[in-house]
Amino acid sequence: MSTKPKNILQFSLRFLLILVIFFQVACKTQEASLPVSPVAETSNVNVEENKAKEDSLLRVLEKESLLANYRASATRYMDLIHMDLSVSFDFENQLVLGEALLDLSPYAKSQKTMVLDAQDFEWVKVSLIDGDEEISLGYRYDDRQLELYFPSEVQVGDTVQLRLNYRAFPERNSGERSAAITDTKGLYFIDPLDTIASKPTMIWTQGETAHNSKWFPTIDQPNERFTHQIKVTVPDTMVSVSNGKLINQEKVENGLRIDTWLMDLPHAPYLVALAIGDFEKVSDSYGEIPLGYYVERGYSAGAKKVFQHTPEMIEYFEKLLGVAYPWQKYDQIVVRDFVSGAMENTTASIFMEELRLDEREAIDSEWDYIIAHELFHQWFGDYVTTESWANLTLNEAFANYSEFLWHEYKYGEDEAKLKFMTELENYLMESENKQVDLIRFQYKTAEDMFDSHSYSKGGWVLHQLRKYLGDELFFRGLNLYLESNAFASVEVHDLRLAFEKVSGEDLNWFFNQWFLDKGHPNLEVEVDYSIPENLLISVRQKQDLRTTPLYKIPFEVSWYQNDERKARVFTLQKAYQQFALENKEPVDQLYFDEGKNILAEINQQLPTEFMVRQFNESQFGVARYEALDSLAAWEAEDQLKGIISQALEDEFWAVRESALRLLQNYSDWLVGDEKLEEQLLKIAESDRRNSVRAGAIDALGAWDADKYFQAFRRYANDSSYLIVSSALMAINQAANSETDESFMMNFSDMDNYRVAVPLAEYFLTNEVKGQGTWFQSKAERLSGEGLYYFLGYYSEYFVRNPEEGKEQALEYLFSQLENSAQVYARLGAFQGLLGFANEEAILNRIKAAVSQESNQEIKNYMQYFLQAFGVEN
Repeated sequence: MSTKPKNILQFSLRFLLILVIFFQVACKTQEASLPVSPVAETSNVNVEENKAKEDSLLRVLEKESLLANYRASATRYMDLIHMDLSVSFDFENQLVLGEALLDLSPYAKSQKTMVLDAQDFEWVKVSLIDGDEEISLGYRYDDRQLELYFPSEVQVGDTVQLRLNYRAFPERNSGERSAAITDTKGLYFIDPLDTIASKPTMIWTQGETAHNSKWFPTIDQPNERFTHQIKVTVPDTMVSVSNGKLINQEKVENGLRIDTWLMDLPHAPYLVALAIGDFEKVSDSYGEIPLGYYVERGYSAGAKKVFQHTPEMIEYFEKLLGVAYPWQKYDQIVVRDFVSGAMENTTASIFMEELRLDEREAIDSEWDYIIAHELFHQWFGDYVTTESWANLTLNEAFANYSEFLWHEYKYGEDEAKLKFMTELENYLMESENKQVDLIRFQYKTAEDMFDSHSYSKGGWVLHQLRKYLGDELFFRGLNLYLESNAFASVEVHDLRLAFEKVSGEDLNWFFNQWFLDKGHPNLEVEVDYSIPENLLISVRQKQDLRTTPLYKIPFEVSWYQNDERKARVFTLQKAYQQFALENKEPVDQLYFDEGKNILAEINQQLPTEFMVRQFNESQFGVARYEALDSLAAWEAEDQLKGIISQALEDEFWAVRESALRLLQNYSDWLVGDEKLEEQLLKIAESDRRNSVRAGAIDALGAWDADKYFQAFRRYANDSSYLIVSSALMAINQAANSETDESFMMNFSDMDNYRVAVPLAEYFLTNEVKGQGTWFQSKAERLSGEGLYYFLGYYSEYFVRNPEEGKEQALEYLFSQLENSAQVYARLGAFQGLLGFANEEAILNRIKAAVSQESNQEIKNYMQYFLQAFGVEN
């Protein structure tokens, strides 16, 4: 699963106990501060004795809590071997009509009873098939699990078949959710009665972590493996997609069709998937493996562009891992209102609607990272699967790291590192309020595991291991891990043992500090240059060693001599350690982890001159990017101007883009500087990356929009929406923009948010009336982040022009706030409604909607802003 989750903090039992004990000890300490007397001395003794007892009690309670809250891998009582499932749907009532035939066998001991996961079902028939006989079974059901009573004990080696006829109600009792997985219905009806003009009718599923048991009965645990056949009845106008191979289609009465999907390779229940809609399929292939990209009609040309690298990704990952793509086919389906970024269902990944792009929008598509992420899961997560959610990082760390691997291969190390540094920032930000083990057996719900620790930190830990072992051993280790555990569930020690076998080295130290403990290094680095031929490097580990390991960290230092990069590797394994470079030639500037390979906070006092030189000589684009960023506040503007001019010619696009952003703060530099002006115009015209071209147009607009007015009009006809957007924004800044309404209206039919936003700004800035219908139609067509950006302009327009549809706008905003499955839409609607919150009735309805917000982080944000209206939490 791909996501950028953040978790809300929970007060722990330990924290509460510490508060209580602190209060007790504080009171006793105050008593002991009275004038010394025999009684006071006795009191001191009692305080110490009581404190020791309380500390002992705390330790006992902590240990008892750890045992009580231990999240073990599910015990295997019965083994689910195969499922034959038949499902149809009541669209009006949003329920599933199903029949499941389950083949099961005792796993280790004979069984008299068994339990199936089945959430919010109504049972029509529960029976055991015994040859030609069908025997009704006794059962107990609590809306979560079905406990079955066999007529006689089932022996190890025997197989039983159950027939379960049921109605499932996925809309009932949605359970625990998280920032990563924002709903838990398992199966979703999207516009089931086709009442929303801008949204097609769909059904899709999302089973991770234990949500597929919302639509079929199963043993909903990641350490279960089974094969299945699914017969799904759908309207004949719709397309179905599921796991495995489509082996039959049969038209039946009432305009329906039965599609039969066979999954003949075993996988975990949470990876079962179904998507139904009026999809258009783009067919592709990798060798003999069929590939399909399913999108809404009208988006097939964009899908070809968005998913174009899929065959190359499979080829690259196969070569990297030495393991062929293990499944029958690979489909990628784009749906509406998905509750996460994407989900790696075996052979059938489902993606959020942000990947629903037309051909022109796809020009600037940058979705390779999420496509690689879900594809890599087909090996790590599907072929080899975590045995418990405590080990989730064995799925997600690899998928996260695949994004780096793909970008490194396809676009170069600089681009891979730039994105990877963002992952590090995500983890470090989360770590300010939360530090937990990567492999952790205590958590509130499985959804809590989907955080930046499991994803971002996990990916970085794998990178540490790769750098330590080297590429050959690292990828040989992955090969052994996959081949040894094919179609099986794993825990972290399976990974360790695979790497130990190929390397011949005990790696407990690595896994203990990175996988089985919390935190990260905080390094203070100093370099003594007093003897240039023998630099002294001092490294101190500053992290809190009461809660965080003392790390063993291999690190690299590097320097340049005559434009040649030289490097040496040392290993830190003390709280404070010094290292002598002992170089034959003098070194006057030494870089610590220049290539950005250490998962750590690194503190080093570096003067401006150091960063200037780093920018000028480093061969790493990310290091030059870092140096330029650090020089942004440099007061020596003449020197900074020279650096920025140089950065505009840098080979790494991110450095050029960063320089353009900085330049917007110094637009007066362009006055009389023909060289700088020429650089910007050249970039705006012909840079090989559209985001950099757009940055140059932004800079020119910030400097003198009137001077380049005609150029902006020309750029506005570019094929890239990024360029069009920047050009229209620049036109908005021109003094005569209000006279250009006819030109701007040429773009009014485009539904891309990058065009809609500058056009909305134009209408507001120039007080153009009569655009209420345009604003309403755009709001109904946009979605995701694009809708979020647009809704601010939308609400402001109707605040200014209520006669053009204020009531309709309010109902639309409230429908988004109260009902949208998209966090961005709810947040944008909330912010838009604040413009109307001076009316008491509207404010009360906002308060009521916020009280029902399911995402606690978003709810906290909303409540914070409501305080300005006198609303207390």
